[in-house]
Amino acid sequence: MTIRPATPADAEQIAAIWNHAIRETVITFNPVVKSVAEVAELTANNCLVWAEGGRILGFARYFPFRNGEGYRFTVEHTVILHEDAHGRGVGRRLMLALMDHARSAGKQSMFAGCSAENAGAVAFHARLGFAEVATLRQVGFKFGRWFDLVLMQKML
Repeated sequence: MTIRPATPADAEQIAAIWNHAIRETVITFNPVVKSVAEVAELTANNCLVWAEGGRILGFARYFPFRNGEGYRFTVEHTVILHEDAHGRGVGRRLMLALMDHARSAGKQSMFAGCSAENAGAVAFHARLGFAEVATLRQVGFKFGRWFDLVLMQKML
């Protein structure tokens, strides 16, 4: 098991994990699959992967919460695991490493945006010290339905 920064060579495996989540779940409200080139660009900075024997089993990345200089110390994150990695502590270890990375980069706080229907994600983030700060009603639309978004924040 290795947690390390993502490289362009990881983009194909990350895209497969991400696109599965896009096509099959509501952990992301985005209905449009990502190309390998787009994933390579999105994961070029502030992205960590969990690798086992050359196989990527999950990734976590952070990115600006909002545009503008006044928000430069606040980030949002994504963490998505391969189906084979659930229940093994992969997500927790990736998130702990990602929070350390963000803290080292001078970030003050990190947000999680969880589908209100994904009680597991809300509980996961609560165990990591994230606190619920808002529920945004019917802001996500996917599979012909509206979804609420639970915003959670952790001070780094």
